[in-house]
Amino acid sequence: MAQIAGESTATQDWSRAELGPQETWPQALQLALDIMLNTPLPMLLMWSRRQIMLYNQAYASNVGTASAAPPGGNVPAVPPSAWSWNAQAIEQAWSGQSLVFTRQPLKLWRDGHMLEAAFDLHYTPLRGADGAVAGILCTLAPASAPALPAAAANDGHLRILVVEDNQDAQFLVCEMLRAFGHEVSAAASAEGALELLAGAEYDVLFSDVSLPGMSGVELGRTALQRQPRLRIIFATGYSQTLTSQLDFPAITMQKPYDIEQLQQILRDLH
Repeated sequence: MAQIAGESTATQDWSRAELGPQETWPQALQLALDIMLNTPLPMLLMWSRRQIMLYNQAYASNVGTASAAPPGGNVPAVPPSAWSWNAQAIEQAWSGQSLVFTRQPLKLWRDGHMLEAAFDLHYTPLRGADGAVAGILCTLAPASAPALPAAAANDGHLRILVVEDNQDAQFLVCEMLRAFGHEVSAAASAEGALELLAGAEYDVLFSDVSLPGMSGVELGRTALQRQPRLRIIFATGYSQTLTSQLDFPAITMQKPYDIEQLQQILRDLH
């Protein structure tokens, strides 16, 4: 069978990208571009904080706007939805975290109309020679199959109440938990959470410790009085002093936490 040569950095017009001469490119950048240009999956690369955005033909054909032409160069006036849908997730990637978001709906502009399509988004930090994150590679894979219904997933389904006053963080954790097959409700305050607890039974209360008004610790104590079988998980960005001497059972996670870490804790609750 004949081999077809893939794209390469030598065949691209880099004049729109402020990357400097190719012979001066860092090894991480060269490797990322080689991978990006030779994969059939849509890929989007943000290199440095200087708003240099690059992409392959698969991205331009399937996800980009009509004017998108590889290899790109600068971030457009309206950033791609794969980059703008969750600013907190992008900052987590800049901090060095590899992230995966399954079945994430993105808004796309096609033939004069806005449509929605789902992708599995993979964000991979790229480190320079000094070990610092120099760029982020985003891969848009076809959306994976939906999670199995609770009965088919060995009863792994949980009813979880998430309490987080940061809206971006709340959105992220709720979407991830739903992707894992759980039923999720959310509140931005302890008072709002108590209203939800009054109207429904939950398996797990997952709450930030520091909340406006009533604290997460007081919320956990009150929630257990109302629903004694409830299991409590706290998240805190500070020391665990507030949760080290609780008068009720609870698990504490230190922020920033990995969503897989939370999922493992939820598995262990069964």
